[in-house]
Amino acid sequence: MSGPSSFREPLLPLFEGQEFIATDPKGRKLPSYIRDHRKRLRDRFLTGGAAAMPDYELLELVLFRALPRCDVKPVARRLLETFGDFARVCAAPRDRLMKVRGVGDAVVLELKIIEAASHRLARSKVMQKPVISSWDAVLDYCHTTMAHLEHEQFRVLFLDRKNVLIADEEQAKGTVDHVPVYPREVVKRALELNASALILVHNHPSGDPTPSEADITMTERIQNAAQVLGLTLHDHLIIGKSQELSFRSMGYLADL
Repeated sequence: MSGPSSFREPLLPLFEGQEFIATDPKGRKLPSYIRDHRKRLRDRFLTGGAAAMPDYELLELVLFRALPRCDVKPVARRLLETFGDFARVCAAPRDRLMKVRGVGDAVVLELKIIEAASHRLARSKVMQKPVISSWDAVLDYCHTTMAHLEHEQFRVLFLDRKNVLIADEEQAKGTVDHVPVYPREVVKRALELNASALILVHNHPSGDPTPSEADITMTERIQNAAQVLGLTLHDHLIIGKSQELSFRSMGYLADL
């Protein structure tokens, strides 16, 4: 025989590790102060957009869908304390996100959807467009996809004869301070795509885009391999946390 409703256990969260608050016995209503807070944030976002909201409030909006019966403030706070800012929260690896108290599969899913959407939007502004006339968009795309990664990633932008970007591909992934790159594989892929020119891009998780001796040596080898096959290496960009370094602008390519 079932007991009085007041003795029923509160509903458990849908995913392990998520925080939850006790609702009514049927788990149907949020306390009014949480409902009001959520409504205020949503209204402010619709009225003023993201520019009117600091990182922690924007993160709360994302968490509303993942944690519909929870006070998301503590989870948002812990995520920002762990990773630093909104972008780094979204870019954080799943295993590290799951270590934050209050985060489960639903939270990770929402964050990764946001990350994927931002990459798609930035990518759409540069693909099939002349690189020279959309250089700022190219830099924005590189920062969006790479500046907040915790490991080094090496990408190649492949261009046609009119310097239109025809492909952007990750060639290698490494550790926090090293990524293995094979010049032969880079130029081989360029020939497969019928590309005429290349732009190399990799990030420095430390935030400092200053090239290492290994970066300079690797760039020289790729340039030499490209020249043999009639390919042009336009530039090598190193993406830091808030700025980038261009080998061409700094004179590194000119000296090779």
